[in-house]
Amino acid sequence: MEFERKVKEGMERTKKVLVIGLDSAPPELLFNRFIDDMPNVKKLLEKSVYGPMQTGIPAITIPMWMVMVTGKTPGELGLYGFRHRTGYSYTDYWIAHSKKVKEPTLWDHLGERGKKSIIVGVPPTYPPKPINGHLVSCFITPDASVDYTYPRELKGEIERLVGEYIFDVPFRREAKDEVKEGIWEMTEKRFEVIRYLIQEKEWDYFHFVEIGLDRLHHAFWRYFDPNHHLYPGKGNKYENVIPDYYRLLDREIGETLKLIDLDETAVFIVSDHGIKAMHGNFAVNQWLAEEGLLKVKNPAALHDGKIKRFESLEVDWKETTAWGWGGYYSRVFLNVLGREKAGKVPLSRFEKVRDEVAEQIRSIRGPNGEKWDTKVFYPEDIYPIAKGSKPDIMVYFDNLNWRAAGTVGHPSNYLPENDTGPDDANHSEFGVFSMYLPGFDESRATRLSIYDFAPTMLRLFGIEEPLASMHGRSILP
Repeated sequence: MEFERKVKEGMERTKKVLVIGLDSAPPELLFNRFIDDMPNVKKLLEKSVYGPMQTGIPAITIPMWMVMVTGKTPGELGLYGFRHRTGYSYTDYWIAHSKKVKEPTLWDHLGERGKKSIIVGVPPTYPPKPINGHLVSCFITPDASVDYTYPRELKGEIERLVGEYIFDVPFRREAKDEVKEGIWEMTEKRFEVIRYLIQEKEWDYFHFVEIGLDRLHHAFWRYFDPNHHLYPGKGNKYENVIPDYYRLLDREIGETLKLIDLDETAVFIVSDHGIKAMHGNFAVNQWLAEEGLLKVKNPAALHDGKIKRFESLEVDWKETTAWGWGGYYSRVFLNVLGREKAGKVPLSRFEKVRDEVAEQIRSIRGPNGEKWDTKVFYPEDIYPIAKGSKPDIMVYFDNLNWRAAGTVGHPSNYLPENDTGPDDANHSEFGVFSMYLPGFDESRATRLSIYDFAPTMLRLFGIEEPLASMHGRSILP
């Protein structure tokens, strides 16, 4: 009862909200292994409700940040990842962007009620859309030459402050020193901009996302994790890069919190998904071809040792049942008569054929014949509605321990390395959540879903009307 009283008091005292978004932060590291190296975060957690936050399906940066701030599923958003098929084309695709998001975000709801927001780096917010406040777009921004702020003139302020702003760094590269330097520079500039905006602009809600942590995990996991199959051994050059970056984040967060009045500001730390070691890549299209589901006119190209994009294959579409996309999860499409240009599967047999393909996918075993825990999803089964360019089948190979390789030409279907450049980690099901409210002086454990974030935030601001149309529930009374 005492804690409930403190929650209600904290809600009443809250005048502002700061949301610290750390892309791919896992509870295992942030809340446990590294917590003693992160004194500023630790101090905040000692006065917070915190715990693992279960992400949605798919566990991908786009769409999960938008799921978090809209309370809507990927199916309702029509966003299933970074790229999407153009219509029912075999090869054309479009990249997710802000104009594809039709559902209102938290800052839309707040803006309607006169509240001002500052948004920095929440994907996908490029191109920038008008908000009641200020916005700096995210990692999908092409480069700093384009308009990336709202209002437009904010760009000039940022450039006077930090020079050329950095949205993302190429992280699937062998030049690890350059990757590391790029991530550090990007993060330091981002926090400098964040602190400037905190001090110079009016705001009620401030939400930023640092993508650097995700890039770091993917680029350096093998050097840090002794259980990774590509671990180079203790004492390797890069073994401290991940712990050092967490210390950098803590310092930057600490400097930022100095500018916040914790007597009237609620502070959240959240991530869109977690992270774990990637065991390898599975060549989904090579496997589909071996199963007779994908027919190619040049079969020798499938295993000739020359790695090539799927689009370069000569596919006999009239004889093809299914093909797949690579990624942290795989999207598999059926070749449907009357839907695709050279469709084969009659609509009347769609469900039966899909079930058969799904069953074959579930039966895939690992490189040594070991059983895999492969998860198969149909969009219309997991979402109340599935808009846009939805895949027919969504696949987590061995429950995200293996990434999907969309390329072909590999000697084996099991690749020890990522097919699009060095990448050591895959996403996992649980990210992080912590909530400090003004006046909190103790910590409490919680466990919640990413769908609970938007309802919780609206409840904190005393906004009730949109809650009925959102998934999840407020953890606040």
